[in-house]
Amino acid sequence: MDCHPWGTLTFTSGMRARVARVTMVAVALVGVALVATACSSSDSSTASKSSTPSTSGSSSTSASPSIARGSGPVNVLYAGSLVNVMDKQLGPAFNHATGYTFTGFSAGSSALATQIKGTVHPGDVFISASPDVNTSLQGAANGDWVSWYATFASSPLVIGFNPGSTFAADLRSKPWYDVVTEPGFLLGSTDPATDPKGKLAAQAITAQTVSAPGLAAVKPAVYPEETLVGRLQAGQLDAAFFYSSEAVAANIKTVPVTGQTLKATYTATVLNQAPHEAGAEAFVQYLLGADGSATLKKDGFTLITPPTVVGTGAPASLHNVLAGQ
Repeated sequence: MDCHPWGTLTFTSGMRARVARVTMVAVALVGVALVATACSSSDSSTASKSSTPSTSGSSSTSASPSIARGSGPVNVLYAGSLVNVMDKQLGPAFNHATGYTFTGFSAGSSALATQIKGTVHPGDVFISASPDVNTSLQGAANGDWVSWYATFASSPLVIGFNPGSTFAADLRSKPWYDVVTEPGFLLGSTDPATDPKGKLAAQAITAQTVSAPGLAAVKPAVYPEETLVGRLQAGQLDAAFFYSSEAVAANIKTVPVTGQTLKATYTATVLNQAPHEAGAEAFVQYLLGADGSATLKKDGFTLITPPTVVGTGAPASLHNVLAGQ
């Protein structure tokens, strides 16, 4: 057999075909490797971008107070005019956002203050429809239950009416103080002795007795604040005094109370000796924060932004949602 140097190796036609096939396979393998490398590089780049926080919304995120999370009950004692917004909106949303469990109890603000002093209900948070009610819980003589409170919203007094009432058309076209004096008209209110809304309703009637002397004889039927909406919707009343915010939340038709400006002014505080202090602070933070404020605004409250504080000792965890803290 003849031996040939590699530089002068002569290929037969069969050998050339085999070499060509091997070359094509090698080129194909190199191509696959290059594509795989490119894909790997692309994937790594994409992953790196997705894991890097975006700076486009960073200012918005940092401006919003962080929501405290935890577990366990939070007992919120609140004005009866807030039943719908608390039980159906803010309470469930707070649970979902924080992990705590909202438990609400509603009544007239003054009645709640009396129950707090009597330790009838172990409250963590107290929400009143009148700043004045807080003073009845301040100081050693009153049990020192409140040392500070934040005023966060207001809502005007209105007349809410049942659209199925025989007096509905008159309420839409005539002054309310004339219509409520018509024979057979059933007007509802809360107790002036236990609820700020009842006191405002009495003021509204008194203010109009000069122009409508018949109002002096009008004595609204008195019901607990938390039941007034249901009674009106059930047709037990033709109309009743409400705050505009609770009327919006319950989809109640209203007419304005003319003659003077009367409104609820809502306050919130974490009660001293609160059994669940961390949860109480988390609830007030949620209520006064972006999400809670958005719900209140949607329901027609006039927001006080930021909420103003009366007194001292507001928890440090709430300083980012309170004015001057």
